Amino acid sequence: MLRPLRAATDLRNSIQRSIVRINTTPQLIHHHRLFFTGPKSPVASNHRLIPAIHPGCDRSVHTQTFTMASSASSSTTSSPALPHPLTGLYQPNQLKGLYYGPDAVKKHILSVLPNSETSKAFIVTGRSLATKTKLIQKLEELLTAKHHAGTFSEIKEHAPVAQLDEATAQVERDDTIDTIISVGGGSPIDSAKAIVYRVHEKTSETGQGKGKWLRHIAIPTTLSAAECTAMAGYTKSDGVKTGLAHPNIYPSYIFYDPKFGLHTPQSLFLSTGIRALDHAVETQYHPLATWIPARLVSLNALAELFRLLPKYKADPTNEDVITGLFLAAYGSLGFFGQNLKGGLGLSHTLGYALGSPYGIPHGITSCLTLGHVVKLKARQSKANAEAIAAILPYLGESRSGDDVKDSDRVGDRILGLVDELGLKTTLTEKGVGRDQIDIICQRATGGLIPGKEQSQQDEETLKSVKKLVEGLY
Repeated sequence: MLRPLRAATDLRNSIQRSIVRINTTPQLIHHHRLFFTGPKSPVASNHRLIPAIHPGCDRSVHTQTFTMASSASSSTTSSPALPHPLTGLYQPNQLKGLYYGPDAVKKHILSVLPNSETSKAFIVTGRSLATKTKLIQKLEELLTAKHHAGTFSEIKEHAPVAQLDEATAQVERDDTIDTIISVGGGSPIDSAKAIVYRVHEKTSETGQGKGKWLRHIAIPTTLSAAECTAMAGYTKSDGVKTGLAHPNIYPSYIFYDPKFGLHTPQSLFLSTGIRALDHAVETQYHPLATWIPARLVSLNALAELFRLLPKYKADPTNEDVITGLFLAAYGSLGFFGQNLKGGLGLSHTLGYALGSPYGIPHGITSCLTLGHVVKLKARQSKANAEAIAAILPYLGESRSGDDVKDSDRVGDRILGLVDELGLKTTLTEKGVGRDQIDIICQRATGGLIPGKEQSQQDEETLKSVKKLVEGLY
């Protein structure tokens, strides 16, 4: 069983500039010591090397690929208890390759186009990146006129459907386009996924074979990890968030290039880091999250987020730290695979209820909700409490044996990190009136209405969520 490991003392030793290639054949990961650094452990030595297992692959090919695991037994560093029965199915997504490190885009973007001679790529991004930085201009120059089909730079926060419609129309007018390159945070990436799906549907209706699937290449500039799912969220004209899902809208290639993270406002980068933490935490009690790789990798990812976010706040120009945070964001959600159906958990559904309706970025909604949600979830079931308490050793603390108490400590550590990063806020500060509490609760609970629910369980759920929301003011 994998155990939390001693944190790397030198960041450069734990972040290696290389490529992780993930085939559609089920496999875990070709480990390059990405996420198995873990929290600080009192065990200073006595480790053993264990060959990483790649199902469906020839073991002899991977004899030099190892995972570090501790051979010592310690209650302070033990992994969460194995689920019983230990059974499940992990379904990987469609990712073909993940490049990371400085200038990864410059070095490799042309090599991932479907056709080196004829491919045409359309860039989807936001106005700030296009007008306040030279990133988009440089990307267009890398593509050259030979491969650049156009750029849409009007994607706004929460991906409003009006801009999505406009971008889709531009792509549909040019049948030479075979690639969409999304650059930015969650909104451009989700918009690109939606465009890929819409073009497929349109070409299916017009009788062009079985429908055209555009290749999606994602270049994230935040830690929101939108590139890690096969779902696309956007905002309808009435302000309500909606979405779609299909395995083929998942990016074929992801580029984690710190040059593209350097221009992101520090507060945005930090708050989306808490969003990534939200992914990692809510993975722990999601019923469809597999034991490995989803839960164990995301545990190590959240340890890295706790370790690296304060380092980034101290020095937002450190490219190794930025790259490490990108990789931690990927680890927070990227190994859920096709098992993810719908929302992750209550913190996320509250985020949707608060985000687009009130213009609050999802990174900030996670800052508001996550620390409180884990305390509530721990009181809803013994399994939840055990899963959340198991996070504590990854934060460098010992478990007490009282899972609810330990879960409260996890919640306090999350709230403390939010405060340390300068991200603490309230719904009052965000301009959300108390008259919206019932509406927020109704959205977050899937339509439960105060005073009209007959089920005792529904009433209890609504009551606990309402108490939580009231505490956000």
